[in-house]
Amino acid sequence: MKALKSIMLGLALLVVCGIAKANTIDEKVTPNYAINTFVDAMTRGRVAGLDGVLDNSAEFNMMRGKQMLSFSKKEMLEFFKSNKNIEQACTTSTSIVESNNKVAIVKVSMKYDDFVRDNYVTIANNGSSWKITNVYSVFK
Repeated sequence: MKALKSIMLGLALLVVCGIAKANTIDEKVTPNYAINTFVDAMTRGRVAGLDGVLDNSAEFNMMRGKQMLSFSKKEMLEFFKSNKNIEQACTTSTSIVESNNKVAIVKVSMKYDDFVRDNYVTIANNGSSWKITNVYSVFK
């Protein structure tokens, strides 16, 4: 009888743990993870995980005066890796411009002493995770 109670308790515990584990969401598939990974790369030079949150067709556009500069995912990854572990002297804030269950636009503001860089980051839900598809940077 004592062995039967132990077995039943063990099975109940196994079922509860299985249900609890089934309801957890992998952090790496959330929109917050994608944005936080991007912000870490931009402001702190932490490039770990950046490749995974950038869509293969991601585009980076930057307005410098009257000139529009465009970069691919590959070019931006090379840039971020060349600036690995370099921390920017800025205050960073994020705000959601628009969001639904398929796409979100997040404004990432980087305030330096003499200017502000606003990055408008578009992230899209591809069904299994959120990926950065476009970044448009404006300097003020």
